[in-house]
Amino acid sequence: MPVQIGSLTLSSNLFLSPLAGYTNLPFRLVVREVGGVGLCTTDLVNARSLLEKRDKAYKLIETRPADSPLAVQLFGSVAEEMRDAALVVESRGAVSVDINMGCPVRKVVKVGGGSAMMTELDKTAALVRGMVNAVKIPVTAKMRLGWDDDNLTAPDLARALEDAGVAAIFVHGRTREQGFGGTVNLAGIRKVVEAVRSIPVIGNGDVVTPQAAKKMFDETGCAGVSVGRGAFYDPWIFKRTREYMLTNVLPPEPSFDERVRVLVRHLDLMIEVFGEELGCRMFRKVAPWYSKRFGPCHEFNKHVVRMSTRAEFEVILKNYLQWREPFLDGNGELQVRFQPAPLVASFMREPDSVTRQHIPVPKGPVEVW
Repeated sequence: MPVQIGSLTLSSNLFLSPLAGYTNLPFRLVVREVGGVGLCTTDLVNARSLLEKRDKAYKLIETRPADSPLAVQLFGSVAEEMRDAALVVESRGAVSVDINMGCPVRKVVKVGGGSAMMTELDKTAALVRGMVNAVKIPVTAKMRLGWDDDNLTAPDLARALEDAGVAAIFVHGRTREQGFGGTVNLAGIRKVVEAVRSIPVIGNGDVVTPQAAKKMFDETGCAGVSVGRGAFYDPWIFKRTREYMLTNVLPPEPSFDERVRVLVRHLDLMIEVFGEELGCRMFRKVAPWYSKRFGPCHEFNKHVVRMSTRAEFEVILKNYLQWREPFLDGNGELQVRFQPAPLVASFMREPDSVTRQHIPVPKGPVEVW
């Protein structure tokens, strides 16, 4: 379903959230090719690093025509730097700029960025107003419900930001203190929805299935749903959610062959963007997320986490497919006792292991969130 963010009309109200170290250009292209997503956002980018023209910052906002529409997420607490970085983002073709007010990582918060921005409403509103006045593209904000349960400032901040000119609010239904613990507070998201007058509020948190997305829509009244970890675990979640919302019929999960096809495509894009050596090294942490839905996968994982070249990966995959054959029935499908758990169980190392309530935070820059 379409959604309007300022002057920007999006074909889908499903969004890819930033996930530091993971939602890079190759993954965004994979998600777009699978389908169903309306807007993707880059990893969070340090505004000062962008102005200093650091290679790392520019690599984070690297894009190509197929990676559109694209938002760039900035973090920082110096109004002039955020304003000037927004102008850089606009000049490089982004359709919107998002301000990170939700990151709970200590190194971001201690410099006044991320969740710290939720504690100083007047200062934050002034910073936002400067960005809105400087650029022609929509400015949005990503926040949490507040610093902790005693300081649920999101509704007040959302009103202040709407007055300052933001075009949409993205809200993760947890506090900074929670990190990724506990469960998402849908009632808290609804209070943000009710607090604003006319701008869309996009809900985020614990959306790992189409059913979870529908529940968020139904219980919060949000205009859209943004998915982070759930998308990295299941790049098909946007396509399946969109079909489910339109038909009220849950589409089947992708076949094993389709999962392998997209896995290989993801690797090829990593190599295109980062080069073979770095792309393969980075892919070591990506491949096991795909294999969580393969059924028996230990034989694959123990080799793929050591891969160094595209040719080596091809051998690993070929050997794994041969190793997997004894687990298949006469129709080429996994025998029942080896079937992976339903996606709603969210995470399994092997088919008969104990399920976990939530998808874990990927190792890397966000593991302390």
